[in-house]
Amino acid sequence: MNISELLKVPEGKTLEFKRDISGLKKIMKTIIAFANTAGGSLIIGREDNGEIVGVDDPLMVEEQLSSSIADSIAPMIMPDIEITSFEGEALLCIRVAHWPGPFYLKSEGEARGVYIRLGSSTRQAGPEFIAEMKRQQRNKTFDQLPCHLYSVESLDLSLIQEKFGAIGKKIEKEQLISLGILVPVDGHDVVTYGGLILFGKPDIRQQLLPDVRISCARFRDTGKTHFLDRLDFEGSVFEALDNVPKFIGRNSRLFPKITGMIREDISAYPVFAIREILVNSIVHCDYSLIGMRITVALFADRLEIQNPGLLPFGMTIDDFKAGHSKIRNRVIARTFRELGVMEQWGSGYRRVCEFCSENGYPIPEWLEVGPSMRVTIFPHPEAGEITPHVTPHVTPHVEKLLPLCKQPTAREQLQRAIGVKDRKYFYEAYLNPALQGGFIEYTIPEKPKSKLQQYQLTQLGMQLLINLGNSV
Repeated sequence: MNISELLKVPEGKTLEFKRDISGLKKIMKTIIAFANTAGGSLIIGREDNGEIVGVDDPLMVEEQLSSSIADSIAPMIMPDIEITSFEGEALLCIRVAHWPGPFYLKSEGEARGVYIRLGSSTRQAGPEFIAEMKRQQRNKTFDQLPCHLYSVESLDLSLIQEKFGAIGKKIEKEQLISLGILVPVDGHDVVTYGGLILFGKPDIRQQLLPDVRISCARFRDTGKTHFLDRLDFEGSVFEALDNVPKFIGRNSRLFPKITGMIREDISAYPVFAIREILVNSIVHCDYSLIGMRITVALFADRLEIQNPGLLPFGMTIDDFKAGHSKIRNRVIARTFRELGVMEQWGSGYRRVCEFCSENGYPIPEWLEVGPSMRVTIFPHPEAGEITPHVTPHVTPHVEKLLPLCKQPTAREQLQRAIGVKDRKYFYEAYLNPALQGGFIEYTIPEKPKSKLQQYQLTQLGMQLLINLGNSV
């Protein structure tokens, strides 16, 4: 892209403008962030409002920049600095290639001086991102790393046999090693993080990787204010692949499409595209990021599927759309390919766009949002109003408990009113599911075990009672 074209493009992941070099340290951080993330261009001599102010004495400024880059950044980096002109004004264009990092600001050291691009901003990289850069240097992915304390006994072998048996394959230890689910370490075969994510026994997976889950929510309107339904899938990723589309299906609806004399009921959202995008989210999720998980949010006007993790370092949205692929989780991706869950790498975007175009759905939008990737899927234009009156899926036990929580009520009173004598069973069957579903809440949330603790309906619980025909 030449300078006249670059000047028309808004700032973003790979482009930034500066009026001058008065803030040299910020410029060095931007150059570091470009090198660490996906490369980019920094143009000196343009205001934020688009005005071209030019650079006085560009040769001297070029020399200052070159010296500062050499003195300030480690390891050594050599961007291309070009003096060019536009509308009679001299400009400097610094083009930075992506290289396996981490590059950092010498004055701040490697622990604090690594920067990356998040959208159009330059941010300090946390330890998880630095660790990913170092893994990339070693040509390793997070899911290939061994969990040294866990062997094949930590895997759900029945699930493994079920999945591979369905495609006519019998799986032995040698195949698990070949797939990267197990890895030899010091004469012993230990499970990898990818193995635990795919086939780990639930208690071990939740202990080591508590954020490996998919959280689904249905909101009443176009914002995240009022829940209508909510569900967390904490089981295997295979269970989520089966159940997340069901959650979406029960929270949207079919609409009739008549062609000639034939009536066909069409899904408001493209089912094939949803599965492809969900598979892509699982394969490209950054499971090393703590406190983040895959989310599925259904609004009145759209569906959003979001996974933790930027595009792999060195990639842009344009690269992704062009079919270029860098696999963030090789173990998960290879296993999915073996099982027929996904096809060749880099083809998902094309297949989703082709399906949506052929069936009259809008093309979904892919966007990096902070340290996450979000895909927005829009309903079929003929679907009309898609907001259903949703009754969340709850057990009969929870349904029986909720009317008793219209006012703050202690656990003993609730248990007595329901007629359950076993306290442990009451927690497991009634109280915990209602809390986890977001239908009731603590009155003293900062002290869950307080003797004064009581339980009351949340907004979601109130809405559920209304949908079930109860007054609140």
